[in-house]
Amino acid sequence: MRIDILTLFPDMCEAVLSESIIGRARKADKVEIKCTNIRDFSGNKHNKVDDMPYGGGMGMIMSADPIYNCYKSLYNEGEDKPHLIFMSPKGKTLTQKRVVELSKLDRIVILCGHYEGVDERVVEEIVDEEISIGDYVLTGGELPALALADAVCRMLPGVLSDDLCFEEESHFGGLLEHPQYTRPAVWHEKEVPSVLLSGNHAEIAKWKRKQALLITRDRRREMFDKIKLDKFDKKLLDDN
Repeated sequence: MRIDILTLFPDMCEAVLSESIIGRARKADKVEIKCTNIRDFSGNKHNKVDDMPYGGGMGMIMSADPIYNCYKSLYNEGEDKPHLIFMSPKGKTLTQKRVVELSKLDRIVILCGHYEGVDERVVEEIVDEEISIGDYVLTGGELPALALADAVCRMLPGVLSDDLCFEEESHFGGLLEHPQYTRPAVWHEKEVPSVLLSGNHAEIAKWKRKQALLITRDRRREMFDKIKLDKFDKKLLDDN
């Protein structure tokens, strides 16, 4: 897969995406990520990419031309148009289901807004979908873009050591994750649940499932209500 990030701060994006699991995946050619500076397509000697909003208002608006020209530079005439995602608080909230769907595409482009927004005309012309990472406001689209890129990359073959690395995590199967423990077995007089030390894999799996169900029910009821509980799940909850 190839991911292109259109941004005013490519060094910021590169610094994050060159580290840890994603950095190793890039070096191993499991994913190709390129961060392109929108300012390189400003068309003026001062690299100005914003202007005052029509109708008045605070702040500046990113101009259409630099964004459009930056995006068009990514593919040649006759090539398929890459799927462009605009990170926006007006978009649909990102879910793990959508992350998995995006990970199956050959290529995505992520546009990072900045200042007080982006000229709506370029959004209408080239953006395929708008995505939000939550109901709050950040100074720019870079952090949301990095979150999306990270989430998508983790789903790609070979990026994680084993599919179980993400299949048991929060949200992947519609549940929050069960509690996790490591050595020592007793810390500050608190003991690791004995079932996890038993070596009984069937009982351990049952405990993990039950804990995930309970935590999701108690902390994220709206998620829990969407789960189709089978007889096994209902029995686990009844035994609580």
